Amino acid sequence: MIMYKSAAFLSFVIFLGSCNPKGAEIESKDADSLIVNSDTKACIDSTLQSFVDQGAIAGVSALIMEDNKEVYFNAFGKADREADVPMDRNTVVRIFSMTKPITGVALMQLYEKGAFQLDDPLAKYAPEFSDMKVFNGTDSNGKILLEPAKRPITIRDLTRHTAGFARAEQSELGKMVLEADVMNKENTLAEMAKKLSKLPLAFHPGEEWSYGVSVDVQAYLVELLSGKPFDQYVNENILTPLGMNNTAYVTKNPDKLAAVYRKGEDGKLVRIPDEEANSFNEKPWPLKPGGYGFTSTVDDYMKFAQMLVNEGKGENATILKEETVKLMATNHLPDSVTERMWLPSKGQVGFGIDFAVRLRDAQSAEENVGTIGEFFWDGAATTLFWVDPKNELTAVLFVQIFPFDRALHKKFRDAVYQ
Repeated sequence: MIMYKSAAFLSFVIFLGSCNPKGAEIESKDADSLIVNSDTKACIDSTLQSFVDQGAIAGVSALIMEDNKEVYFNAFGKADREADVPMDRNTVVRIFSMTKPITGVALMQLYEKGAFQLDDPLAKYAPEFSDMKVFNGTDSNGKILLEPAKRPITIRDLTRHTAGFARAEQSELGKMVLEADVMNKENTLAEMAKKLSKLPLAFHPGEEWSYGVSVDVQAYLVELLSGKPFDQYVNENILTPLGMNNTAYVTKNPDKLAAVYRKGEDGKLVRIPDEEANSFNEKPWPLKPGGYGFTSTVDDYMKFAQMLVNEGKGENATILKEETVKLMATNHLPDSVTERMWLPSKGQVGFGIDFAVRLRDAQSAEENVGTIGEFFWDGAATTLFWVDPKNELTAVLFVQIFPFDRALHKKFRDAVYQ
């Protein structure tokens, strides 16, 4: 065991020395070279293998396309360690918040049809969100004080997480949020919205960035504007046209579904019980969230990423107009919004329409590297994708590990842009 750990540590040290990541200094490729060359592939391999060897993750897969060609795929470790099932490109994972960009695309298809404008009040289409009240502290008896919102929640607020919806973690409003049980799986989106609209906002719309249920409200809006259930709309207008046949709330291939692991305080991986890990995806529920819930394969999600890098065009269908993709990949978060929760941990980014958008090069070796103009998002179990329009590069990283592992994303990016 000691010899094994020493060998694994040595391989990790060798990988650190051989990849030589450039940090913030990313050079754009010239006409005769690719970002992902043979040296890059070797660096990615050693990076991902090292995380498996160190026991930080059970298994991982990565797929990269550049200039519309596959330039990298590999998988390491196990999708199910206990059953000795290897990770491969047919492994199905829970993508959690990587569901959100799919919801954003659905909403923006309706924008293209003139169904709404970004600065329209949400209440124009969902009247239950009229006359919202905002938390204004407590009185001497601990009673919550409220004041009228300075302005209505807009659809733009939903797409950039500035609506003001309260979170369970917030001390004064948390109990109310928990009691409302907005995201109960037995709620329909309409029932979710009705419960949410009765809660006070945590801050005035547009004043802070706070991650939460905004994209689930977007899904509700898709239902209202399209006249179709959200999942039906997404299947008909995004998943089926792109050939994303393995992306769904309930996977068609449960035998391919990866196990989910949690890193304990001792650093060792513990399998999350399947009944807990699969509680949302084992059968259809009334709730069809826009913010999480899909399962997918690495090839399926790459079809979505490739549609975005190709400015809305899939292999066999146009999903969005070029100008709409550019609008989604533009920062919509003004400098006046200084309270941004954990968004700064993603690097030098702003926020567009359901994506983080890179505004500047990394300012230190500790920050995530990337290309200015890149847009991306990730999932709670540490899945990741990004679109790099400048280099016509898309990357998808699939893994199933809690808590969220920023180090894996950092090292993977370093390896790609070495």
